[in-house]
Amino acid sequence: GGPRPLPGQEVSVKVLGALEDGGLVERDPRLVFVPGHGDVVQALELGVPTMQPGEVSFFLAAFPYAYGRPGSREPDVPPEAPLLFEVTLLEVRDGPDPQPLPPAVRLRLGSQRRERGNFHFARGDFAAALRSYRLSLRALDGPATAPPGPEEEEELREQRVKCLNNCAAAELKLGRAEEALAACEAALRICPDNGRALLRRGQVGLASPRTVPLRSARPSSHPPLLSPQLLAEQGRDAEAALVLKRALELDPASKV
Repeated sequence: GGPRPLPGQEVSVKVLGALEDGGLVERDPRLVFVPGHGDVVQALELGVPTMQPGEVSFFLAAFPYAYGRPGSREPDVPPEAPLLFEVTLLEVRDGPDPQPLPPAVRLRLGSQRRERGNFHFARGDFAAALRSYRLSLRALDGPATAPPGPEEEEELREQRVKCLNNCAAAELKLGRAEEALAACEAALRICPDNGRALLRRGQVGLASPRTVPLRSARPSSHPPLLSPQLLAEQGRDAEAALVLKRALELDPASKV
């Protein structure tokens, strides 16, 4: 009884997941997520919004809607394994995102969503990974109930830089060089000496067609950040060498 979940609402479900041989691989008495945020397997993303509170449903999920071609280590799911889920919809409520949250909760939510993005990225689902990374940034940048302390502020900065670098990697995989460059520049505005962002910016130049201008995410009062490849294409070899030298000094062990 009751209305089905609406977009943006948070749900609580009881979940059991089993392999075809009956082996139980998932048991969660109260799994909480927002459908569409990419925090759970796609079978639950698609199935739970069709349910009403109190309803019990069985979803037989082919592997693309479960843990994909590679499977999973935790939970222990073999490659290309279909799963049978028994799901009970316990509760539907408004999502937590618009509400002011304590800094510690913002950090925890941001970390969870970034790790979920890494899960999608490892499976090759770069669009889902990008969605999770953006949701992570949304949590990290959201309203707070109190100003963060010095350690929390530093951790928030580090998490933002990690997320932006991950966004750039996902955008590159999706062939969107302009958006990847914007993410790199946003990371470098927070941490100008971030070696990964510098190297990623170089990858953007290597992946970008020469005829497509790249939009700078910096304010107009600042010059655009250019990758070594783009600098070299403009005949600015000395500047390109300086950028690469700086990246190498920051991360001398990098194979890139």
